[in-house]
Amino acid sequence: MFLSIASLKQKKNITTIGFYNVENLFDTVDNPKTADDEFTSKGKRRWNYKRYKNKIQKLSSVISQLGMNRSKYPPAIVGLVEVENAKVVADLVNSSNLKKLHYGFVHYDSPDERGIDVALLYNKIAFEFLGSETYPVFLEDDEGERDYTRDILKVSGNLHGELIHVLVNHWSSRREGAAETEPKRIIAAETLRSIVDDIKSKEIDPKIIIMGDFNDDPRSKSVAEYVVKDDFYNPMKSLIDREKKGSLTYEGKWNLFDQIIFSKNFLAKKEGKLYFKHAEVFNKKWLKIFKGKLKGSPFRTYIGPWYQGGFSDHFPVYAFLKKDD
Repeated sequence: MFLSIASLKQKKNITTIGFYNVENLFDTVDNPKTADDEFTSKGKRRWNYKRYKNKIQKLSSVISQLGMNRSKYPPAIVGLVEVENAKVVADLVNSSNLKKLHYGFVHYDSPDERGIDVALLYNKIAFEFLGSETYPVFLEDDEGERDYTRDILKVSGNLHGELIHVLVNHWSSRREGAAETEPKRIIAAETLRSIVDDIKSKEIDPKIIIMGDFNDDPRSKSVAEYVVKDDFYNPMKSLIDREKKGSLTYEGKWNLFDQIIFSKNFLAKKEGKLYFKHAEVFNKKWLKIFKGKLKGSPFRTYIGPWYQGGFSDHFPVYAFLKKDD
């Protein structure tokens, strides 16, 4: 297809920011300190090296394609959740689909009982890494004991020369019920706001990107009332409200738990500064189950205990930033 010089220039000025819940990206080695037994060769899922490598290839293929319909370059930043350790993130970065794309990554082990963490990939050409930190989310179970969950990851750096802070989240699931578990996600939201406030206390009008699997929709109380106040803009809200697009199916209906949220200074169109253009769900046909009662849902690795060989139970989400010369 022929592209004009103007359209090539426009693609060059577009930067992609992505987020992906990669659904149980475990290696095959048993970690005695976490509940990862089912993701071993002797576990009930019969997880083995062949299946692991297949998942790495599938996920890395998706990541490499995020935003390429509008941008000349692969994603500058991709947040990840449900990764077991630094090894699996390194295997993603070093896969045949990504190893030539100059990705570095940030990962910390979190206290989550299952051993799943959050991480951030960054393109070393587009993003100059300056520093990172993790923040624990303090939860309690019904007996008043510490309920260990994923930390919130903060990564700071210069994106095309402009200082930004990225906060990667993976909040508590709805497994015991949406209403029953909502207080846990509100605590995570309050923790997130305290991180934002800390950044603001040290910097005038900082640019902040919040991303994650919030296990809540854009209109849910935790996101709409605690996170997206007057200082943030959530483009995912219009995706699910107007376009009825979701990133996963939960109890038979579509949800948009996976979101990328921007501080409102990303809405200001200034010469030489990055500004928000558009957000989307990456829901290509080949990422979907093509038949049966789950038709159209994300093509996942397992359905219950049965191996399917798919990608993830979530679609990735992504957003475009633009900089005018």
